[in-house]
Amino acid sequence: MNWVRIVFLIVVGEFVVLPIDDVPADQPLVFVSAFAPGEQGAIVAFRLNIATGRLESVHRTGGIENPFFIAVSPDQKYLYSIHAKSFGSSEAEEVVAFKLEGRTGQLTMLNRQSSRGSASCFLQVDAQGKTVLLANFSSGSVAALPIASDGKLGEITSFIQHTGASVDESRQTAPHAHSLITCPNNRYAYSADLGLDKLLCYRLDTARSMLTPNVQPFVRTAPGAGPRHLTFHPNGKYLYAINELSNSVTQFDFDPTTGMLIEKQTISTLPTDFVETSSSYCADLKITPDGRFLYGTNRGHNSIAAYRISDDGRLTLIAIEPSLGAALRSDDYFQAGEHLLCANMPGNNLAIFQIDSQTGMLKSVGAPVETPSPSCIQLVP
Repeated sequence: MNWVRIVFLIVVGEFVVLPIDDVPADQPLVFVSAFAPGEQGAIVAFRLNIATGRLESVHRTGGIENPFFIAVSPDQKYLYSIHAKSFGSSEAEEVVAFKLEGRTGQLTMLNRQSSRGSASCFLQVDAQGKTVLLANFSSGSVAALPIASDGKLGEITSFIQHTGASVDESRQTAPHAHSLITCPNNRYAYSADLGLDKLLCYRLDTARSMLTPNVQPFVRTAPGAGPRHLTFHPNGKYLYAINELSNSVTQFDFDPTTGMLIEKQTISTLPTDFVETSSSYCADLKITPDGRFLYGTNRGHNSIAAYRISDDGRLTLIAIEPSLGAALRSDDYFQAGEHLLCANMPGNNLAIFQIDSQTGMLKSVGAPVETPSPSCIQLVP
């Protein structure tokens, strides 16, 4: 069974709480974080019944507050989550390590470590499963935490405080690191800093879980762009940044040997006749596994921009479709495959679209599904 073809059906059907048991091997295990304080905060495990199309709840892990972002290790044995009693406060937040108990959906907490930052908003595990990469939005820093052989997290071994500001006096008076991802060969890591209008470039030493500035320490986006999230093309030649403040996507050519980036194109995510651009902000972007199409979300305009990717990495707009989620917020994440899943945290719903494999056009599949405060989704095939 090709799991890429089925993981985006997770919102179709009703929620059924089942006794804890192993999820069959032919059904994806799905983890969804509920971004909420106190007892409402949780990580919920589901299974997708392929035969019936139902999403079945198998376990709920509580005791994890405001789990804004979660990440699963490459070997699918461990899950890491943000934990914050008061998200975005002056108190440092935490990263929590969990062990996946087989395919039951149960999570056993292993340990916690400080994020040394505020509004910790992004996690990624490197391709070797040795390092958790972390971005702190409000305090404007990035960090690396080592992963032990038993999945536990060590204390931060590499911490870098971003400095500076940019042109937007309401949003860019300080650094705001919004993501930190590795490149396909795992040698470099890149952070989009909304407050600085920069993509900061780091060498990644996974053996020591260390980040050091690359020879090219950063590239600038246009003033006031506010880069937010990043994604690499599957061929490893191109990096794309979605710009929250300017409602656009920027393409960079990527040199896997040196880690150098060269800007090639910036294209709008909004219709040309939409004049209230200051009322809309981009959120996330994803590329289909075949590398043919890219999608980006608009909050305020409440839409999804679809692009065709040419052989040289450049984007051509296909269409801009309604997202079916009222007032998409900065907490919206979606996945792209043969289906595209769009999560609307403040609207408490998820919408699913089918992607036309020939044209890249989107078609809504059923009505949006109500679910409390979904902020991040991770899948275990």
